[in-house]
Amino acid sequence: MSNDSNFIIFPKIADCSYVSCYCEENVWKLCEQVKKTRPEELPKCYAVFVSNEGRTVPLWRQKAGRGDDQVVIWDYHVFFMHNPSPNRCLVFDLDTTLPFPTYFHKYVTETFRSDLALRPEHHRFFRVIPAETYLAEFASDRRHMRRPDGTWIKPPPSYPPIQTSSSVHSLGDFICMTAGKGPGTVYSLSEFVQKFYKLPNVTAQQQNIK
Repeated sequence: MSNDSNFIIFPKIADCSYVSCYCEENVWKLCEQVKKTRPEELPKCYAVFVSNEGRTVPLWRQKAGRGDDQVVIWDYHVFFMHNPSPNRCLVFDLDTTLPFPTYFHKYVTETFRSDLALRPEHHRFFRVIPAETYLAEFASDRRHMRRPDGTWIKPPPSYPPIQTSSSVHSLGDFICMTAGKGPGTVYSLSEFVQKFYKLPNVTAQQQNIK
């Protein structure tokens, strides 16, 4: 996998900004890094938020997960995607135990599995935001990581909070999974797969013949 030319245009995981439990900022920093080093690739990149109305989304193959399947239930999660061509999509998740990056279909299959075996309240929804939009509109003063007494639930990144000219905290707009509201586009799991997983042209043609 490491010989794939689409992989090496992005930084290795060891070179990425990473702070545990601040996945939204880790992905923002990765978007920023791509904009600085490979700006021509930025239009093909996305930040993807995973959540639902109850903010209880099970994900497998996560470093924070438990058991053989390494499953964890997050309130939300964020990962980075690079979609360089119609039938090629790569996922960069700084919290997965899968390779960095992983092909889209393998990542989705092992991380989200299927909604069919889950209760409706655990179904996953995906807000997909173009990387340029994410850099321009995301802001967080990290209030969601403070206890009522003001102490930190988890230590914050050492760099200043991310702000825009119009907001100091827009995180809620990104976690919200109400279609038609907020930046980007919201998909169900099946819609998300249909949008970003395309069979190779030859295979698709063979299926049409059958």
